[in-house]
Amino acid sequence: MMITEKADKIVLGVLLLASIGALATAFTAQYVFGLEPCILCKYQRVPYFAVILFAGIGMHIEMADHAGTLKVVGVIFLLGAALAFYHNGVEQHWWEAATSCGSGGGDTLTTFKNFANQLMTKMPKRCDQIDWTLFGLSMTVYNTVTSIGLAAVSFFGAAVLRNYNREIE
Repeated sequence: MMITEKADKIVLGVLLLASIGALATAFTAQYVFGLEPCILCKYQRVPYFAVILFAGIGMHIEMADHAGTLKVVGVIFLLGAALAFYHNGVEQHWWEAATSCGSGGGDTLTTFKNFANQLMTKMPKRCDQIDWTLFGLSMTVYNTVTSIGLAAVSFFGAAVLRNYNREIE
C-alpha cells in the first residue's frame, strides 16, 4: 500500500467522521433538545448522508479513484453549502422559501370536518423561524461555513493526490 492510499483514506475518513458528527449534532438538537426541524433543515441533512455513502465506499475499495471520490464529495459539500445559504436567506427574509415551509396547504375549510381535521393536525415548522442561535448566528450559517470548509478539504485533498500521482508516474 502506497503512502497516498493511506493519506487519501485518512482524508476520506475525516470527511466521513465530520459528516457523522454533523448529523449527530442535528439529531441531538432535534431529539435531545427538542428543536423541531423544518423541511429545509431536513434537506440539509441529505448531503451529509451522501458523503457518508461515498466516503465509506471509497475507503473500502482499493482500486477506487480516490481523487475523483474526493472531488465528488467536494461538490456534494458545495451543494449542501448552497442549500444552507438558501435556508439562511429564508430565515433572514431575503427571499421566500420555494417549498411549502410551514404552510398548511391541502384541504380547504369548506366543511366543518375539514376545519376540525386542520385544528387537530400539527402544522409543520416554518422555515423562516429561528429557534436557536449562537453569537447571533443560526445553525444554517454554521452549516454553510462547515460545508464550505469541508468542500475545501475535499478539493485540496484531491489536488494533492493528483499531483502526487503525476510525480510517481
